[in-house]
Amino acid sequence: MAQQRKIIHIDMDAFYAAVEQRDFPKYRGKPVVVGGDPHGRGVVATASYEARRYGIHSAMPAAHAYRLCPQAVFLRPRFEVYRQVSREIQAILRQFSERIEPLSLDEAYLGVTDCDLCHGSATLMARQIKRLIREKTQLSASAGVSYNKFLAKLASDQNKPDGLCVITPEEGPAFIQRLPIGKFHGVGKATEARMKALGIHTGADLLVWPLERLVQHFGKVGAFYYQLARGIDERPVESARVRKSLGAETTFAEDLSDSAEMLEQLRALTAEVAADLAKRCLAGRTLTIKVKYDNFEQVTRSHTFPRPLSRVEDMVPHLPDLLARTEAGRRRVRLLGVTVSGFDEEEERGWRQLALF
Repeated sequence: MAQQRKIIHIDMDAFYAAVEQRDFPKYRGKPVVVGGDPHGRGVVATASYEARRYGIHSAMPAAHAYRLCPQAVFLRPRFEVYRQVSREIQAILRQFSERIEPLSLDEAYLGVTDCDLCHGSATLMARQIKRLIREKTQLSASAGVSYNKFLAKLASDQNKPDGLCVITPEEGPAFIQRLPIGKFHGVGKATEARMKALGIHTGADLLVWPLERLVQHFGKVGAFYYQLARGIDERPVESARVRKSLGAETTFAEDLSDSAEMLEQLRALTAEVAADLAKRCLAGRTLTIKVKYDNFEQVTRSHTFPRPLSRVEDMVPHLPDLLARTEAGRRRVRLLGVTVSGFDEEEERGWRQLALF
């Protein structure tokens, strides 16, 4: 019988904002928002827990965050500092495993199935990692421990900030059945709305759906949802993973026919992608939109820039031209997507500073 996998997910708590509060004591205890200009079209990269009490969250337009909490401290990111702290954290993680999959500067998976440290206990390793991070950086991290990536990531979010949660193989099925469908990996807001329209509100609801019906409604990803509902996630911890693109897309409950409404949806998707780029300290040269018509025919249109970009205000002006190169407006549209690609090799590894805001 194969050995049960042990995976740890480490997620720094409000990382960028926490670094600012660490380095500048005058910001401690205050709502801090790191990101774009609150009087411009930038987006929130990270909000401190004090700011989150006002409803501020990452990927939100900075102007909206300002309306929610005008007394907040709005700061531009200092990525050079964040990357240095991230390197210190990575060095700690490498003490426990070489199988590390960074998701961004502040988040990573560790595969510790074969690790003999802490008597082979992934829970004790996670506790030790949290302690070492606190001692080295004066920052808190939350950790999730489980037998696959899906549950490890969910576990790290359970007791934030400074949390530690373990989901054992025995506990996994019950945990998943209680889980709101919007918390499932790969279920965005649009898919969540479609699932709820079908009566799928929790993992328990998803569990009773046959594979064939899920594939019928959601395509190939329906098989992935089917597996997740049963606590199955075979994705490995990929230490050599190189990201080629970042994107976001949404499927509409009712097909769109108005071009102005489509542009609004594309702007919102672009802001979401820009926030993700900021979190991962990336920028790309190619902006692509995806349009799926009401008959399921799909087209893409791209624009390549002379230099890497990631700011929402630099990408949004190109959306009307890209959309005009499709038949959207003359034909009804059921899905829109935005992707940024064309990262340089150094950028893919997250080590190069670019003008993100």
